[in-house]
Amino acid sequence: MTENQSVEYKSIRKIRTGDKGFKELAKTCVGFANSLGGKVIIGIEDNDSYPPINQLIENSELNETMTRLKNLTSAVGFKSYQILKHDNNSDFIEIEISPNKRSIAITSDGKVYTRFSDTCVPVASEDLHTLLSERDNFIWELIPKKIELKDIPSENIHLFLTEIRNSDVVRNHVKNMSDLDLLENYNLISSGKLTNLGVLWLGDYKQRSKLAYPIEVKYIVYNDMDEVIRKIIWNDHHFNPKELLYEIESSITELNYEYEIADGLLRNKVRHYPKEALRELLVNSFAHKTYTTATDITIQVYPESMKITSPGGFPYGVTKDNILNTKGRRNTHLIKIFQDLKLMEAEGSGYDLIYEKLIEDGKQLPVITSDFNHVSVELKSRIIDIESLKITEYILKHFKLNQKSKIALGIIARHKKLLSTKLSKILQLSDEERLRTWTSSLTKQEIILTRGSGKGNAFIINPKLLSNSKLNIKPTLKTIESHVLEELIQKDLEIHPLSSIGQIKSRIKDVDKRDIQKCLYKLVKNNKIAAIGSKTYRKYRLAEKKRNEKEI
Repeated sequence: MTENQSVEYKSIRKIRTGDKGFKELAKTCVGFANSLGGKVIIGIEDNDSYPPINQLIENSELNETMTRLKNLTSAVGFKSYQILKHDNNSDFIEIEISPNKRSIAITSDGKVYTRFSDTCVPVASEDLHTLLSERDNFIWELIPKKIELKDIPSENIHLFLTEIRNSDVVRNHVKNMSDLDLLENYNLISSGKLTNLGVLWLGDYKQRSKLAYPIEVKYIVYNDMDEVIRKIIWNDHHFNPKELLYEIESSITELNYEYEIADGLLRNKVRHYPKEALRELLVNSFAHKTYTTATDITIQVYPESMKITSPGGFPYGVTKDNILNTKGRRNTHLIKIFQDLKLMEAEGSGYDLIYEKLIEDGKQLPVITSDFNHVSVELKSRIIDIESLKITEYILKHFKLNQKSKIALGIIARHKKLLSTKLSKILQLSDEERLRTWTSSLTKQEIILTRGSGKGNAFIINPKLLSNSKLNIKPTLKTIESHVLEELIQKDLEIHPLSSIGQIKSRIKDVDKRDIQKCLYKLVKNNKIAAIGSKTYRKYRLAEKKRNEKEI
């Protein structure tokens, strides 16, 4: 079984081996309560898909488990708990936990946890304010208004129902619900009254304008003197989120400009900003906006860049340094609608798409800044490396790659040669093991090659592939073989004896300083060159034997 944001599997031993197991279960329950809720499955091991054969659980054991968990937690809502029987006729326990919408759940010893992806993590005391603010954002969608369905334009309701039922990502049992049940399923109505979310999506402009902080957007274009030359403000509330998205996309003409590229082997045009990346950023600004704050979404366009700023910081636990690999949600039910109408990527994959499309177009990766009140994402329009664009496009035409492989390929192509440690840092990965999921397909198909080992392991684009492509790529010393570099350094020292590493690097410009340093150490160790002076002022020359051979 696979654990995720809403499911955790625990061994039956957790409730049969004393206090330690129960305390760990309590942490998991608190983590679910402080995020989006979820299920704890007791009796199935993490890596198994079914409970052990002949596993039996008595009702008394379930009752004892729940009594212990309730005593070990506070403000955790146990929605249901039961003993279930698997197809193999063995028992397991399923405990469903509701999200805590109004307060913070804690363990009996006063500790706070929340859930990220498939892990429950502790919340530091200085982060409690942020977690509390997320409670307000979570319940905003569900607060009922004094507006009934009969007060809503019927065409708005009909359009929403039709779009949901025509979506190929919505399950059939949802499509087959009655109109009323389907609206309740998406939390647009509650007990016959429209929720805030319902008014935002189904209401008319008068009803939307009465929401505390509906979506308002400013689009501002600047010239190279930072003077405003065009401005559009959407604050009349005539559009629901989908309609507003389409209205903005049809109006932002400056963001649809293209570069003309004269090259027979390359596409003729590249947009300043990939349309898929723009769509994802716009939808994100709606979906993750703080609807309890009176601040506009702003789109600022400059001659060579654009920036989208949305009210509210990242969802708790998400930062600019982990955004590729950490999932976080605000406005959960609004996001569900966006996803089911295919307006945004699935959970946790939006920034992967943005990275992918920017890399395919040879653009710089997004520049992200955030604080408690705002998140800003800046994109640069300029193509930073035509050669990497050529390489990436050629490979994507001839090889089938998944999204992660495309991103890793584009990063390696623009660096020519890249240490695995540096690639891990760019991809926001914590260990080498996780890097394999990004590079294994590339190495298996011999699109990239590895050089070195350990922390010195580096990736390069396969030179044979570049040769076969006939792309007329300029050669670079960055990918030079180590034995060739050793010869080059010795030739350099023959002409320039007693040179420092900085002086050698100034003459062998394209080679990374670390590679030169590594070769120097190896040449000294093998008595091919000599090191003179202290470490700070060290200089190098050919070894005596080598010098004599040259003189002869």
